[in-house]
Amino acid sequence: MNTQKNNTGATNQNGLEVKLYQNVNETTGEVMNASTTGRYKYLEGHPRQYRFDAKEGIFNINGTEKLGGPTNGRTLTFQPIAWRIFTDNILNMGTKNWAEIFFIDEKNCVSAILFHGYSVDNIFRLIEPLFYDDLTLADVVITAVAEKKENTKIQPKGVYYIATFSYKLADPEETKALKAFGQSTKIFRQETLTDIANIKTAYNYYNPFLNPTEEALPENGIHLLN
Repeated sequence: MNTQKNNTGATNQNGLEVKLYQNVNETTGEVMNASTTGRYKYLEGHPRQYRFDAKEGIFNINGTEKLGGPTNGRTLTFQPIAWRIFTDNILNMGTKNWAEIFFIDEKNCVSAILFHGYSVDNIFRLIEPLFYDDLTLADVVITAVAEKKENTKIQPKGVYYIATFSYKLADPEETKALKAFGQSTKIFRQETLTDIANIKTAYNYYNPFLNPTEEALPENGIHLLN
């Protein structure tokens, strides 16, 4: 569950606190709403939807707009601001292991992407070395790559893709602003929300089914569930 941390960056000319992720009108000193006209755009519970098509090995937006660039949609780069790894029956796909990761895209929109199956295993392989370096996914910029796999046990052979992940350390100042935003914003996706999910680990994820007055994130923002 989210609690607001010490994420104040400064004060404006009117003496009001300005958080690290907020924009200020230089003429009036007015703090602009981060969810609309500020730095990041977010309609609560409805982030912009990015998808990984494991059949085609393509990243897209809303299932229709293939990502462009030199990799032709085969990669996606992002810095997580919130996530959860969980088991649940969602989107009419049966019970699976899922990783739901939230990030700010190049248009400054709060966005979300889901991974399942072997891709989730690969995310755990990313988390482990970061943990021993006292880092989390929120401290790095991740590049997800669609990796081709073949199932030769069937004829004709089946072709599918899994996501593999690499990372580099993120800019410290940008990380500070993103963490401040994530810790003071109710980040979740309404379509994937149930009250029976078995959450293994979560960071800055807001669950409306839990009473926010009963539970709070520890200082590092990570909430581990048995």
